[in-house]
Amino acid sequence: MQYFPPALESLVEQFARLPGVGTKSAQRLAFHVLSLPEEDAARFAQAILDAKRAIHCCPVCQNLTQGDGPCSICASSRRDAGVVCVVADPKDVIAMERSREYDGLYHVLHGVISPMNHVGPDDLHIKSLLERVSKGAIREVIMATNPDTEGEATAMYLSRLLKPFGVKVTRLAYGIPVGSHLEFADDATLMRALEGRREM
Repeated sequence: MQYFPPALESLVEQFARLPGVGTKSAQRLAFHVLSLPEEDAARFAQAILDAKRAIHCCPVCQNLTQGDGPCSICASSRRDAGVVCVVADPKDVIAMERSREYDGLYHVLHGVISPMNHVGPDDLHIKSLLERVSKGAIREVIMATNPDTEGEATAMYLSRLLKPFGVKVTRLAYGIPVGSHLEFADDATLMRALEGRREM
């Protein structure tokens, strides 16, 4: 039995396709869009279309950018071009930039190796990373994929590919998060924290 008119059902279905949006949330979003004045709804729809047309991958680092040529990070003369931080997704670049501690460049893979999800090395932006490193200007590659099984596998795979280039390959340290308690840390986290310890 159909509870909503077909156009509303279709709108709910489209919102439900977004990551993290369930049926109830999709219905709330659809009803909110319907309650907007027509000009606001048109602006919302136009913003989606404009972003879809204007946003593309940077030809250097594969991060999202707008306009021709490299993104603002790759184009900046203040960044250390000898260090490249490899991340899985564009949102990881935002997380790294929030720290204000990193001043090198990035390379966005747009995913991680995941056989269960049918994502292999050829589905990621690995070839362009190897091309960047082969030019010889990069002295360090930092693996900043998530410390889960797929992120670790991707980092290990890339480190093996990069070894012949003689570039230093490092991994982000991880362990006990600030503000947490040792009693709640699992064995793997404690092991990583001990391995990554440094002199004070």
